[in-house]
Amino acid sequence: MTAALKGISSMATRQLLADLAAGWQSEAGMAVEVESVGGVNAAKRVQAGEAFDFVVLAADAIDKLIAAGKVVAGTRCDLVRSGVAVAVKAGDAHPDISSEAAVKSAVQSARSIGYSTGPSGVALTKLFERWGIADEIKDRIVQASPGVPVGTLVARGDVALGFQQLSELMHLEGIDVVGPLPDDIQITTTFSGGICTASQHADAVRAMFTFMTSQRADAAKRRQGMDPA
Repeated sequence: MTAALKGISSMATRQLLADLAAGWQSEAGMAVEVESVGGVNAAKRVQAGEAFDFVVLAADAIDKLIAAGKVVAGTRCDLVRSGVAVAVKAGDAHPDISSEAAVKSAVQSARSIGYSTGPSGVALTKLFERWGIADEIKDRIVQASPGVPVGTLVARGDVALGFQQLSELMHLEGIDVVGPLPDDIQITTTFSGGICTASQHADAVRAMFTFMTSQRADAAKRRQGMDPA
């Protein structure tokens, strides 16, 4: 096969897939091209039947695409588990995020709070509602547009306290990653791959996913702030 495998993913796995695709190309001699966009937009494009060989999104989004007949049933492949971290502008004071109570206090006192349109943003909204502070902070919430890293808003000073997948924050300049959310409120997303029904290269994608879920890929996943699924 000489044509490159073509995939689409959310921004959360952009760096990871670049790393894993390079490893697979080195091992199998097969080129892989991955376009990373906002997860909502990636799902819409697969839903619309755009010609991709594979898609990597949050597991529940892959399940929806399977139900819609856009991803081949039985091909969901869990790749990584990814947690949420907290960031502030580089040089700003680091809030205490060592406990659930500390994070709640940091959110209540922050000038502005940013999160994404992805699964972590949905989960944070529910957390703020459970804490009973959703109305109190609603005018200070800044939701990043699909495909725009929350850390970019933090670096610009548009957001004082940013929440997003560690993998999306750790490579950005102009911010300090304060640390991960404490275990009792950590938001963990499983990112999974699936073979698109539009693909003519299903066997090649299966072979690539076998590599991406093997122990040979574990170091790359940890390098990008994620855990093997």
